[in-house]
Amino acid sequence: MPDRAPQPVDRQLPTDEARDLISLVRDIAQREIAPKAAEEEDAGHFPREVFALLSESGLLGLPYDSEYGGGDQPYEVYLQVLEELAAARLTVGLGVSVHSLSCHALANYGTKQQQVEYLPTMLGGGLLGAYCLSEPSSGSDAASLRTKAVREGEGWVIDGTKAWITHGGIADFYTVMARTGEDGPRGISAFLVPGDAPGLSGAAPEKKMGMKGSPTAQVHFDGVRVPDERRLGEEGQGFAIALSALDSGRLGIAACAIGLAQAALDEAVAYATGRQQFGRPISDFQGLRFMLADMATQIEAGRALYLAAARLRDAGRPFAKQAAMAKLHCTDTAMKATIDAVQVLGGYGYTADFPVERYMREAKVLQIVEGTNQIQRMVIARHLAGPEAHRTG
Repeated sequence: MPDRAPQPVDRQLPTDEARDLISLVRDIAQREIAPKAAEEEDAGHFPREVFALLSESGLLGLPYDSEYGGGDQPYEVYLQVLEELAAARLTVGLGVSVHSLSCHALANYGTKQQQVEYLPTMLGGGLLGAYCLSEPSSGSDAASLRTKAVREGEGWVIDGTKAWITHGGIADFYTVMARTGEDGPRGISAFLVPGDAPGLSGAAPEKKMGMKGSPTAQVHFDGVRVPDERRLGEEGQGFAIALSALDSGRLGIAACAIGLAQAALDEAVAYATGRQQFGRPISDFQGLRFMLADMATQIEAGRALYLAAARLRDAGRPFAKQAAMAKLHCTDTAMKATIDAVQVLGGYGYTADFPVERYMREAKVLQIVEGTNQIQRMVIARHLAGPEAHRTG
């Protein structure tokens, strides 16, 4: 079959600087990420060297202020960078999204002194972050978390276990939500905890269906001491900080999902136009042509949806509903597109000789992370119809 290279996505970018940025990202993706993706995912290898390169290239702090080492890029541009990275390898795209998520609390709620002291190395110093909200018994019901931070002298002592942490055990810093007061959302505070803090340890990574190169692990806090200067925001503000971060993080997941879906479509088109059956390419058959057309349409719709939400965010307007919609639609699209790509390739699609089986396994987690798609539907419905009526008795 002929090698039909996919055409780059035709992007609407606001500046020449953004166009140059996308060109840089595509070059790194094609040279340093995509060629090793299949082999390293199969081996469960986390590409820390790629993240070092991305940091050196200024790509780990794109949506943050240049005063602290960020890239001063609007979310509209940053998300398209994520999409390009995820198309080359989801472990990398999602890893950059999680790193950005872990910087959100300090960048948006930290004091000037905290930002000056910590942000430059977090954004451009080769460090890698993790975001610690979920626990073994509190996932969707995040406000019921049990990890505690108890004030002791001029600081805090943190005890508890976080679960499903991307970069758990290998991160250089963790943004941690811990209970400092009453039960419920008002008793939670946020802390910036260094990865080498005594008493902090990562469990063995989870054995997962996909994204085997991205370590996901429990993180244990056993008497971890943190000075009060590493508390982010006010006491009791942690849950609001967490939700604010997740609104932006969901857009990151949406962009990654579209990148993965685009990679699956590109592979399906290349195969369908090269594979001959009954004396002609299988792309000539209407059943497959319609399948490819539907995949492309849903991908374009998802891209438009996450970009519309990003532009609201960039304009300082509310975007939580649109972020939930984007996360819901884009991750469902990724799941459907990868399943269809396997179908287009037939028996070959079910083998590891082609990447679409890996894409399908990877797509599933995107419907779960940073709020399951059932939670997204609840968020959207609340914006439409108000909070649910709680019944007692």
